[in-house]
Amino acid sequence: MDVFEAIRERRSIRKYKPTPVNEEKLNAVLEAARWAPSWANSQCWNFVLVRDAETKERLRETLTTTNRGIPAMKSAPIVIVACAEKGKSGYSRGSVATDKGEWFMFDVALAMQNLTLAAHALGLGTLHVGLFDAPKVAEIIDVPTGVEVVEMMPLGYPDDSPGVPWRKELAEFVFFEKYGNREGGF
Repeated sequence: MDVFEAIRERRSIRKYKPTPVNEEKLNAVLEAARWAPSWANSQCWNFVLVRDAETKERLRETLTTTNRGIPAMKSAPIVIVACAEKGKSGYSRGSVATDKGEWFMFDVALAMQNLTLAAHALGLGTLHVGLFDAPKVAEIIDVPTGVEVVEMMPLGYPDDSPGVPWRKELAEFVFFEKYGNREGGF
């Protein structure tokens, strides 16, 4: 599958088949994450792969009651908990080097997007889950001090086919030379 096709066709999957993900496909998506770019090549991400039903249920309980990811957390054969080592990304010579503070959210997002696109190309589905009690998740999976839980991602074979979501047109968010200037294109 071509990368542009994967980008256009990928969907957020909220229901999964119980079919286990084989190690070859799992390793392939993790390998895609490994090759993501990161601040000064810091590669601050760590992933905890959760297959145990009881642990997945405990993780699901950390979601808010209105979180649309609840069915995915229940049905996916694997939940990936993406974490970041703090104090690495966004730093230069031991100090924060950007006015945005630490850069770990950006780096983890890049790795998870690579993983997501690779998963789709292999016939797997994913869902970015961010609305949950991160300290509770950290407690459940024994995340050490200095490491931050960033995201949870169910992974498995899709058992639904979401429609194409609405997207803004380029002319609605692309400016030329200065913010707000729409002259010069489209």
